[in-house]
Amino acid sequence: MKYTALVAGALAALSWSASTQAAESSEYVSDWWHQSVNVVGSYHTRFGPQLNNDVYLEYEAFAKKDWFDFYGYVDVPKFFGAGNSNDKGIWDNGSPLFLEIEPRFSIDKLTGTDLSFGPFKEWYFANNYVYDMGKNSDNRQNTWYMGLGTDINTYTPLNLSLNVYAKYQWENYTADNENSWDGYRFKVKYFLPLTQLWGGNLSYIGFTNFDWGSDLKDSAGRTGNSIASSHILSLNYDHWHYSAVARYFHNGGQWEDGTELDFGKGPFNVKSTGWGYYLVVGYNF
Repeated sequence: MKYTALVAGALAALSWSASTQAAESSEYVSDWWHQSVNVVGSYHTRFGPQLNNDVYLEYEAFAKKDWFDFYGYVDVPKFFGAGNSNDKGIWDNGSPLFLEIEPRFSIDKLTGTDLSFGPFKEWYFANNYVYDMGKNSDNRQNTWYMGLGTDINTYTPLNLSLNVYAKYQWENYTADNENSWDGYRFKVKYFLPLTQLWGGNLSYIGFTNFDWGSDLKDSAGRTGNSIASSHILSLNYDHWHYSAVARYFHNGGQWEDGTELDFGKGPFNVKSTGWGYYLVVGYNF
């Protein structure tokens, strides 16, 4: 099986972090569509069966307006030509583009109904779409998660969002679960403003994906579940932001940790459980 190990990562901010920006300032292109260009360096990411390092370019956007809540990014893998031997990108016959978007549509606002109760503030039709263009269809991912989301009132400065999805899988690097409904995802997001530091705003941002119920468990070297949990310290200014990220993978990409595989270049042991790291520098405009 051919596989292109790519880095996905919503690394610099969640939609809540709009509060840390001077959103209505004429310094920005839009007062509600918050966007930035980032340079991201990654080390030992584990979305594939082998460790991956990369330095890439990213466009990132987030927004919350009326009934529409959005987060998304577009990556250009290996844009700067730096990475390890497993890393392929736009200039060396790898994928030219990787994107992930998370649009949510408020059921409360679209129906004119207050569905809040207890700590549940608002309800959404939630989506999480992932697309890896790949160099051809055998090296492509095309995944749509759809389900229900909500924002939680924690009665503290901590912002909390929960989403649960069913997954439809189109292309998946020729894996056995292509073109089928295959499993579920639970996503939790959290944002906590910490303090002012060096003239900027320091925040803790995190998100965790729990994937389960996939039929890939019946394929050699694969599992039916995985976890990816990101923990981010982000220092934000009006235009610049800087982030350090630690991401924990358990069976990353639904590859079974420790399994021996051979893709035609000799056997190796899958390293899909453990920590990966990122550094991000970005400009908001």
